[in-house]
Amino acid sequence: MPPLSFSDRLAARVRAVGTPLCVGIDPWPERLPGALPGEPRDAVAARAAAFGKAVVTACAGKVAAVKPQFAFFEQLGPAGMTALAEVCAAAQDAGLLVVGDAKRGDIGSTAAAYAAATLAPGAPFPCDSLTVSPFLGPDTLEPFLAAADRASGGLFVLLRTSNPGSARWQLPVVDDLAAWLTEAGAARADALGLSNVGAVVGATPPGALADLRARLPHAWLLVPGFGAQGGTAADVVPAARPDGLGALIVSARGATFPERPDPAYDADPTAWIARRVSTIVTELGAAWPRIAGTA
Repeated sequence: MPPLSFSDRLAARVRAVGTPLCVGIDPWPERLPGALPGEPRDAVAARAAAFGKAVVTACAGKVAAVKPQFAFFEQLGPAGMTALAEVCAAAQDAGLLVVGDAKRGDIGSTAAAYAAATLAPGAPFPCDSLTVSPFLGPDTLEPFLAAADRASGGLFVLLRTSNPGSARWQLPVVDDLAAWLTEAGAARADALGLSNVGAVVGATPPGALADLRARLPHAWLLVPGFGAQGGTAADVVPAARPDGLGALIVSARGATFPERPDPAYDADPTAWIARRVSTIVTELGAAWPRIAGTA
């Protein structure tokens, strides 16, 4: 039998855990458990690996996916990239889907190389899906799309983000890009009507989630901006279809770092993160539509 599509696997995992929460793995060096000022880069990378694996352990069985932010690992050099590879592999081994947050975008063979590093079988940084930037043109998405199709992987294309300056350059292209995403998604829709071509839509631009949910019927929406960035559970509900599927709601620092120093966090970060994730799942679940197929 051919492998399940990314969309089918994601829907199955969301149904299994009963929540659309996706936990971001952002190993800020100064906030890592037990961080010490002036540590060598390799020592920080070791802490980043331990932190990422703690997040994976805390999230296994509680959420469908995790989202490692590549930049936090890349800044740590070769040891940081080794840590990233280990965290991605550990997440998949734990049954979590991996959304590689790299926001790659380039032309031709370079785009294909980025895709090979993350989406191809045996990739050094194994991901189930990848965030990509479309702003060099639709031809630059084709190598990523081809790689995702071959590997039963997925893409999340930047569409409407939460940062303050996003509207200036994104709003002029939203209509055209949404139309492209809808066409690409319709050609790949599964039995649920969803596809492996998703979009990144932030929680905080007023009205954006409801508008783009309606205009992207086949897309999974990856929704940053929830929690520490100001988005509430009520704000992100418009990302959902009536059956509760179609969206992954991201919490990163809000799920993985205390707001102020906490000895319990340094003593046992896995337990602290697990408690925090459970709290967020409950908070989100109180507002979220019931997910079809869950008990």
